[in-house]
Amino acid sequence: MRAEESGFEISQQQGSWVIRMWWPSGPVTGGPQRVTVEAADDASPRDVVRGISTTVLRRLDIAAAMNAAKLAPEAQRTLEDVTRKLTESGEAAGALLADEGVSEQYLAMLAATYKGMADSGAPAPVPWLARLIDRRPETVKDHLKKARRDGYLSTLAGKAGGDLTDKAKAVLESMASAAR
Repeated sequence: MRAEESGFEISQQQGSWVIRMWWPSGPVTGGPQRVTVEAADDASPRDVVRGISTTVLRRLDIAAAMNAAKLAPEAQRTLEDVTRKLTESGEAAGALLADEGVSEQYLAMLAATYKGMADSGAPAPVPWLARLIDRRPETVKDHLKKARRDGYLSTLAGKAGGDLTDKAKAVLESMASAAR
């Protein structure tokens, strides 16, 4: 599923063909308003030359696509909310860095924001975080290494992210208490 043209597109693959169904934004009350059928990237040339068969069209699962499309507007709002909160958190980390330097509050906030970005499936959390705190990606990587070394963020071998440690949670809780 992907957001496109003020609406949502749901894709299904049937053999050598990809079927894309599009609904406009808003409540889904019926079938798609547009359906396109294209050869899949991995389709064999022999199947493509034969063209689209009625079997491909009969196997199209419009009911499943409609169910997915009904969830799409809510999923988009949730994604926008998560992105907004992560952006605010990254900007707060940048403000802490500007005010206090590489402090324990900054490292805890940086670790929490980075974990949130990685958990949300952000394809490139370090460059995104670098933009938010107005530093180079290399600097952010160094700060994340320090956060791991100093015990604010655990390591996930070969993957972005990690878990916040009790130390990081305690610092973030004290910051939240002070803000109240």
